[in-house]
Amino acid sequence: MKVLANDGISPSGIKALEKGGFEVITTKVAQEQVVNFINANQVSVILVRSATKVRQDIIDNCPSLKIIGRGGVGMDNIDVTYAREKGIHVINTPASSSESVAELVFAHLFSGVRFLHDANRNMPLEGDTNFEGLKKAYANGIELRGKTLGIIGFGRIGQAVAKMALGLGMKVIASDKYVGEAVIRVDFYNGQFINVDIVTEPMEDLLKHSDFVTLHVPAQDGYVIGREELNIMKDHVGIVNAARGGVIDEVALIEALDEGKVLFAGLDVFENEPTPEIKILMHPNISLTPHIGAATLEAQDRIGTELAEQIISLLKTEK
Repeated sequence: MKVLANDGISPSGIKALEKGGFEVITTKVAQEQVVNFINANQVSVILVRSATKVRQDIIDNCPSLKIIGRGGVGMDNIDVTYAREKGIHVINTPASSSESVAELVFAHLFSGVRFLHDANRNMPLEGDTNFEGLKKAYANGIELRGKTLGIIGFGRIGQAVAKMALGLGMKVIASDKYVGEAVIRVDFYNGQFINVDIVTEPMEDLLKHSDFVTLHVPAQDGYVIGREELNIMKDHVGIVNAARGGVIDEVALIEALDEGKVLFAGLDVFENEPTPEIKILMHPNISLTPHIGAATLEAQDRIGTELAEQIISLLKTEK
């Protein structure tokens, strides 16, 4: 059986699949050519990340497809329900990238509170002529320790963020429609650990009390954070979105940044991916990354291996 890893797969994933008797194709096929490629090569499994979309046209026109796999958590680029109705397995790897995304959240938080994103833009331009001026401009940093982090969406990634925040000495509050409470286990290098019980609360309360807010929700209709929510927040709040583009109203966010209501934002995802608005890209108070939350070597290794294990388990009786 053939596996098309159209958005790539780790060497460990390829090795595991080949050991299981599968042929792995890593050719990058353009979206409009996916149907033809699958049919010409009798592909049984297509693996995607966020770039390739597997919609009804592919599902209807590729009778050889048995599995659609998403390397990562969100599956908004796949017509999941329709595929399953057609008898196709749809799988993902919800646990593999949590730690990587959580670390990126803190990369943006540290960047925001110490102006790293702006310093890294201006030091190459002015570092040799305006060193003292830049030193003064970036002198009012803020410590994360002791501050309150509000986590909107308290699934695997939100809980991974909570662990890191607790390790830094932050207060953690969370809001989630489906998670009432969670026990956060914070492990240390020497085998010791602590358990912290966190009971989720209404989002309005979270917005009122948080010094920093981070979102970990799936793609959805409408904004989670718009003008109304921004107005509820504390003055000089920091906001990070490493979840999905479209959960924050970017126009309202820029207004809040310009007014000083929001101190900084860290964005890994955007409303108009892959062509974010120029006002977002050029804003001096936004730390930017190009949707790389799960893009660590460790996460990709785990994703590839986990996908391979699921594929082998599902298809071993059909080969």
